[in-house]
Amino acid sequence: MTDNTQRFTGRAEDYDRYRQRYPTEEILNRLREWCGLAPDWLVADIGAGTGMLAEVFLENGNRVLAIEPNLDMRDQMRPSVEQHLGHPALQLEIIDATAEDTTLPAASIDLVAAGRAFHWFDKDRALAEFHRILKPTGWVVLVAVDRDRDSTDPAYRPQIDAYEHLMATHGTDYTRVRSGYRTYDRIDTFFDGELHRAQLPGLRPLDWPTFSGHAKSLSVTPQPGHPGYDAFARALRHYFDTHARDGILAMPTICWITAARYRPQ
Repeated sequence: MTDNTQRFTGRAEDYDRYRQRYPTEEILNRLREWCGLAPDWLVADIGAGTGMLAEVFLENGNRVLAIEPNLDMRDQMRPSVEQHLGHPALQLEIIDATAEDTTLPAASIDLVAAGRAFHWFDKDRALAEFHRILKPTGWVVLVAVDRDRDSTDPAYRPQIDAYEHLMATHGTDYTRVRSGYRTYDRIDTFFDGELHRAQLPGLRPLDWPTFSGHAKSLSVTPQPGHPGYDAFARALRHYFDTHARDGILAMPTICWITAARYRPQ
């Protein structure tokens, strides 16, 4: 698939229901310390998806402009955010636009945020757009939470390797896409000003419905009707039955948090 904005069409409901949400307090505590994040800052959430990262800033009292080009994701966003916040998201504005062309005015944003979508962006064009829409002292915050593919813990390395093999075998374009995940290891090369980073390890317990729902939310897995779907579904079930204990698969996770800004001109 060449148009990354359409990769999650038909997957938004599973994405919202089964993907891991961001650790709100851990993120906010670091951004308050690193950046001085305040409730009156205007935040642009780029590639907002179903609004999971927007929720973090809405909880802080910020007004959030959610930039999301995928219709399914936009349709899912407001009801999902309001369900998790427990009240109407009056500070949320949803905008049909892309990371490379946000349509926002120049020098209008205090903080640009991007979550798991960042590795799908055209990096050079997106970062130039971030620079354009940020105020001179503004911050870029990149956050991602996902399974830890690089853990060296011997208790989990076999199941990590087995999952990588499953995805490489049955994923539609996993081998190509996986290289994009390394973006988070190179964040420091994208900015020339102040930079802060943290990595938070975790362990996510998954039952079968959650594990399979998470896998089906990935843009690299075949959907029902695809020629490879049945084989993928069988392999996924076999993997779970092999590595789960008492009906629960323990998945190592990692949350990357980066806050950076450009050197003043």
